[in-house]
Amino acid sequence: MLGQTDDQWVYGVHAVMGLLKTDPARVHEIRLARRRGDRRLERIRALADARSVPCGWAERGELDALAEGRHQGVAARCAVGPSHDEAFLLQLIGQRPEVLLLILDGITDPHNLGACLRVADAAGVAAVVAPRDRAAGITPSVQKVASGAAASVPYVVVTNLARLLRKLREAGVWVVGTCGDAEAGLYGVDLRGPLALVMGAEDSGLRRLTRESCDVLARLPMQGQVESLNVSVAAGICLFEALRQRLAAGGAMEGGSGTAFR
Repeated sequence: MLGQTDDQWVYGVHAVMGLLKTDPARVHEIRLARRRGDRRLERIRALADARSVPCGWAERGELDALAEGRHQGVAARCAVGPSHDEAFLLQLIGQRPEVLLLILDGITDPHNLGACLRVADAAGVAAVVAPRDRAAGITPSVQKVASGAAASVPYVVVTNLARLLRKLREAGVWVVGTCGDAEAGLYGVDLRGPLALVMGAEDSGLRRLTRESCDVLARLPMQGQVESLNVSVAAGICLFEALRQRLAAGGAMEGGSGTAFR
């Protein structure tokens, strides 16, 4: 039996490790490839044992059938993660005076969403927000690319993005949209305090109502011949500029364990 209909198979070393660290109750079982001397799989098995999560061996063909992509020798049968809504987000804002949010408008590619979640986690983002329509959703493929960030960063789905942006502004959150034709450069915009950074798809950018619902629009100072960057790359630049400004101003950010390049 491959699992109940409301379960999903999450695969990849970092994705499974992230679930075991942050939400082990969702993990029903883990299948590991029969490999000798793979320290990453040994760490997963040890952590699963510590969390009382059943682990079993599987042949490569079985893991290939469970995973949509490169599984790295591990797959976990998990309950589908909790869905977060607008009410959750507004409550979160009330709890974090210096909240940092990443809002994605029209990001439909799973790899882009996974990469955005990963960079959001690294920058200390409290939640990633997307509209219900024209958005990728948290699939096993997204979780693989996110390398554990899909389990650590809440993903909020809203029905009307423009309306939510207006509510954020009313709640005192500074809403900064990014687009190539903006008059203001990113490095001249104040990104301290409660902030929602809004990113659009690489090909179409922000939708009209989304643009009109922002406090200010900003652009990256592109120096070369290319006209745009992948959304996850652009998000990383913008989020870490916000982090730089906050740290320079003496703002306390959660985490801060260091820098890692992999």
